[in-house]
Amino acid sequence: MSDDVRARHRAGAGVGLLLALVLAAVLLTALPDDDREGGGACGARTVASWSADEALTGEFTRYGDDGARTDDWTGGDGTHSLRLPDGRVLWLFSDTFLGAVHAPPNPSGEAHAWRDGTAPMVRNSAVVMTRGRLTSTLPAPLFGDPAPNQWRWPVAARVEPRSPGSSERVVRVLLWTREAGRAPWIYGVPLATEVATLSLPDLRVEGIVKVFDQQRVPDPSRRVLFGTTLLARDGWTYVFGGNDGQAVSRPTSSVYVARVPAGGLADPAAWELWNGSEWVTAARPSPVLGDERRTGVGSAFSVVRDGDTYMLFTMAAGTRALTTITSYWACSPTGPWHGPARGYSPPLPPGRLAAYNPQAHPDLSGRGRLVLSYDVNWLETVSASAQITGNVSLYRPRFLTLRLEPAG
Repeated sequence: MSDDVRARHRAGAGVGLLLALVLAAVLLTALPDDDREGGGACGARTVASWSADEALTGEFTRYGDDGARTDDWTGGDGTHSLRLPDGRVLWLFSDTFLGAVHAPPNPSGEAHAWRDGTAPMVRNSAVVMTRGRLTSTLPAPLFGDPAPNQWRWPVAARVEPRSPGSSERVVRVLLWTREAGRAPWIYGVPLATEVATLSLPDLRVEGIVKVFDQQRVPDPSRRVLFGTTLLARDGWTYVFGGNDGQAVSRPTSSVYVARVPAGGLADPAAWELWNGSEWVTAARPSPVLGDERRTGVGSAFSVVRDGDTYMLFTMAAGTRALTTITSYWACSPTGPWHGPARGYSPPLPPGRLAAYNPQAHPDLSGRGRLVLSYDVNWLETVSASAQITGNVSLYRPRFLTLRLEPAG
């Protein structure tokens, strides 16, 4: 294993905890009842019930524990999914373990599948699912580092026309570019939002374009990265993002939203930002949620549309920040957002573990149910490396099935 891979493994052993830490605060008070858009036509929605999706969670266990492969995905976080035109599902991950997985017992004599200390970690990966079964890992990392000490984390993705009006379709993947930094930026300083284009059906990376450069913003905590979640409506793709306010003294991060015409994600000139009253180009966006004191979200959250109502999922506030998921609703992507609703705590394995990065998977949902994933990691960074190598099941996504209904 090269010195570079070893360095990445050492530096990245607890990097999945980044999202757990930045998800520590969310909305604490209800927002005003007047909607900017939508005219009150939508209704409040909430989670009526939830249950663990053992089948989907188990599929990632089966694939990750398969010792017949030595160059495939065995664990990761930053879980996103996209259904492709031919029915396959593309799964995107941020920090990812590759290499061999060994059958139990582990070196401590525990009944866990495990990986040894030489297992490589890369900054991103992509896994393909066919008819409900994970089948292959694309060459990893799929998106190369832009420069020394910089890396790319993939977030939301969608299939869209190669250009507006084109009949040819491609995959667009939003990327967060970060670089190594000192405290409090021990998990990377935000630099820019990029968009990668993948060909269909072979999923070859054709190119990467920078669409929102934040390097000229002097305060890194004020830099906005887009793509934690996106959705399409009426010929537009709405792309949500946030800042990293929690990396410094402010207790919460804010939510921002941009929109792009269908087929325009890879065109920087096509991006329009919400400035608080209208959609504009080449301007500083204004937050649609978060006051940096009592209200806000973590840097990883998810937004879906249920009928005419938009729902936002994130971790709960205060001491429940690493155990409890909650939700908010609005009649428009620009808000105002109402909530929080009553939270629910998904199952976690025994130990000092955190749940983080709740992500909806609309392409796997339907018939009144919503599939939601959450990532899992060890809480203490000092011992995280030993824990997630000694028990490979820890650093993998878990899945829930939610039932949504009108609130009240």
